[in-house]
Amino acid sequence: MSIMVIAMLIIPGMDIIAKLLATRFEMAPASITLARFVVQAILMALLITVRTKSFRLSARNSMFNILRGLLIGSASMLFFISVKYMPVADAISIFFVEPIFVMFLSWIFLNERVGWRRVMAAIVGFGGALLVIQPSFSEFGLVSLLPLCTATLFAFYLILTRKYGVVDDPMKMQFFSGIGGVVFCSTAIVFGEAIGIDDLKYTLPAQLQVFGWLFLIGVIATLGHLMIVSAFTIAPASVLAPFQYVEIVSATILGLMIFGDFPNPSKWLGTAIIIGSGLFIFWREQRNSKAST
Repeated sequence: MSIMVIAMLIIPGMDIIAKLLATRFEMAPASITLARFVVQAILMALLITVRTKSFRLSARNSMFNILRGLLIGSASMLFFISVKYMPVADAISIFFVEPIFVMFLSWIFLNERVGWRRVMAAIVGFGGALLVIQPSFSEFGLVSLLPLCTATLFAFYLILTRKYGVVDDPMKMQFFSGIGGVVFCSTAIVFGEAIGIDDLKYTLPAQLQVFGWLFLIGVIATLGHLMIVSAFTIAPASVLAPFQYVEIVSATILGLMIFGDFPNPSKWLGTAIIIGSGLFIFWREQRNSKAST
């Protein structure tokens, strides 16, 4: 539980730094995302080499892990674009509809049974998301919908992780995810440069300290996800699930300290509804899983 809490406390730091680089150093979110995955791929390659004492990076399902990387790469880029324009806490609150999407995708692709209680909880949770989106949409427009797109892509990423994560080494999965993220970001930058989308362009750091910030984003992302994987290998998922919402606490505190952002009452209400429905869905999943075994 301590490992999970620490991971959730540090991961929003990645989003805060991304917002800082995009707004104060005028870096394109696509370039920030590319750096994040380059650092992840390099760090994982080094860790695997040190651990195994050889440079063997193959995995049983390397292509599916690269696909995971394409999904997490697109999800990360869209989220970094969203936090450039809107408060990090608001974006994370909207993103928390992800367990709802995972539930429906598990039903469609993994043939997992979904009862009416979880469907109703999902509807309520999505209503909470609309409470957060409504004032954000009037202020930021279509950008406020990007965290929803991020949640959808991340849900597909988790579905692939559920399906293939039981047979591959977690470090190698993270390495190939990093490669997939680099491929996606590079392709997006080529596309952005061709048609002139500023957020998808390649921007060189204007100051030396920016390289340090970019490296730190990659370190936080790599360390945070490894800590989550480690936590789930030690403790049951049912114990750890509630702690993922600690992320909104650190995002709110950091956003307030650095950017002066603080959610209004309707956004807090929407966030509470999303969290409540997510916890209920996870509780029902665990209960049904135990009943079937």
